[in-house]
Amino acid sequence: MSTGNHGMEELIPIVNKLQDAFSQLGSNVPFDLPQIAVVGGQSAGKSSVLENFVGRDFLPRGNGIVTRRPLILQLNHTKAGEWGEFLHAKGKKFTDFNEIRSEIEDETDRMTGGNKGISPIPINLRVYSPHVLNLTLIDLPGLTKVPVGDQPVDIEFQIREMLMQFITKSNCLILAVSPANSDLANSDALKIAKEVDPQGTGGLSVITGQSCLCGTLTCQGRTVF
Repeated sequence: MSTGNHGMEELIPIVNKLQDAFSQLGSNVPFDLPQIAVVGGQSAGKSSVLENFVGRDFLPRGNGIVTRRPLILQLNHTKAGEWGEFLHAKGKKFTDFNEIRSEIEDETDRMTGGNKGISPIPINLRVYSPHVLNLTLIDLPGLTKVPVGDQPVDIEFQIREMLMQFITKSNCLILAVSPANSDLANSDALKIAKEVDPQGTGGLSVITGQSCLCGTLTCQGRTVF
């Protein structure tokens, strides 16, 4: 696998360390770092898109809002093996990706409780693998309008504000995910992406679903760019 531009390869580990440092301090990075933010409604297929970058199933699944804290996913290309490391569990390597999923769930509940609460404090996960490119991706809570469980009555506003903290940065590429069986004209992900980037120069649209028609190409069970 080609690892791309040499200068960028040297920059990404520095960027990862800066993200970790500011997360530990509980503050936002005061300048823009290159990253890809994945946005979409609940059950739009954001998890499948992210897992395609890694080639592994490792994200929590369920009904309603599953991603309740931002997940900063730092992918690191290496030939030394395949494992994950969490910033909050320093020194521990997760070689079982099912354990990575469980750790994300446990760390989410630790901060938000077990009844669908949300928090803007991110979880930082690094994945090392020979099958990934050096990228920083951010999984954000799905857009929703109706609060459930311990969620605040202004859940829609809070999630929107959380998304804006990430996607309004100049070096953030927005990956707007919409299911193929929805009306794209009413896609919340596309609406918020267009609001932030009216010219469409800093984002990509992804259509997910079991069966979708793209021009004359029918794609079964695949993500379509």
